[in-house]
Amino acid sequence: MARYTGPKTKISRIFGEPILGNGKWLDKNSNPPGQHGATRKRKSLGEYALQLREKQKAKYTYGVLEKQFRKTFEEAARLKGVTGENLMRLLEARLDNTIYRMGIAPSRPAARQLVSHKHVIVNGVIVNVPSFTLRPGDIVTLKDKSKDNTSVTSQIRGKNPKFSWLDWNEADMKGTFIAYPERESIPENIKEQLIVELYSK
Repeated sequence: MARYTGPKTKISRIFGEPILGNGKWLDKNSNPPGQHGATRKRKSLGEYALQLREKQKAKYTYGVLEKQFRKTFEEAARLKGVTGENLMRLLEARLDNTIYRMGIAPSRPAARQLVSHKHVIVNGVIVNVPSFTLRPGDIVTLKDKSKDNTSVTSQIRGKNPKFSWLDWNEADMKGTFIAYPERESIPENIKEQLIVELYSK
């Protein structure tokens, strides 16, 4: 399965945010990548560049490539409501992102690996597709064999209480996707309206 495997700090430096990691290296060097770093004279970004940059940020954050991201946007546009908010809800409802939000995995790439290696069960069925879209009421758990695997369980850190659209029972290692999140509840610093404007050209 195709995914970005290049240098994470370089991507974070492009956007000036720790979108692909904990950002500890940004404290040492937050200059944009390139031979001349901060000394290079940079033009202010135009409208199209700002929109493209926002789309790239969303793709890197959620680990989605262009074709799949476009399909997700088209699905969001078909739904009732604000297209940009629908897009963010669909990205948050991805199985790999939900595993990450529940605290079962320390990062989205780690969550993607858990899913693709068939450790995750949704509504009693093994699902190994990271982009699988959850619906309200779906129950997510680990396989019985995976619950006894210390390399899997040692990564579990528990759900952040601010993610109110998810429920996680650590004793049973079972979580529930309660509802699609409201935009103000999603912590990602993404201006989704710019993405809508870009695809509407």
